[in-house]
Amino acid sequence: MLEYNEIKPKEIIVFDGEPYEVLDSHVFRKQQRKPVNQTKLRNLMTGKVTEYSFHQSEKAEEAEIDSLAAVYLFEKRLPAQAGGERWFAEKGNPGNRFALSEDILGAGAKFLKEHMEVTVLSFRGRTASVKLPIKVVLTVTEAPPGTRGNTAQGGSKQVTLETGAVISVPLFINEGDRVEINTESGEYVGRV
Repeated sequence: MLEYNEIKPKEIIVFDGEPYEVLDSHVFRKQQRKPVNQTKLRNLMTGKVTEYSFHQSEKAEEAEIDSLAAVYLFEKRLPAQAGGERWFAEKGNPGNRFALSEDILGAGAKFLKEHMEVTVLSFRGRTASVKLPIKVVLTVTEAPPGTRGNTAQGGSKQVTLETGAVISVPLFINEGDRVEINTESGEYVGRV
């Protein structure tokens, strides 16, 4: 059990019977009252973000999360669904294949590349989320030419990557360049 002041960012706790990742926390005192920990929590199952204040007398249970190393195989689009499903295989055991829907994968799904190694997190036998590597290298497939103009503030343009993701990059990036992307923020890091 975690005390109210031990609930910090990156911790995974059980809140209302569901696993939540702590995104932000701030312990403070309001005038003469007892201290509270104002937190921002993200439900690992649904992705919903909520805010909650843990009071001095409250505790939180640490979630027991199981992890499985997996390799991304391919995407299968289904006519009935807009998204489809993504297929993975257990690392070291390619016969153990499983599919995950795009709502479980979240925003990181747009950076999945074939044969990429990921970590599948599960809570009490249910798949909670998929952790991608923090940084991935992808090839730019479409890039408009950089236009000259007001670049004093560092101009940028939208490009399409090999996975279909569209991101903002500096003007000097061209088609065919390999760029490094932060999968957590979805931002350009550098050219490789």
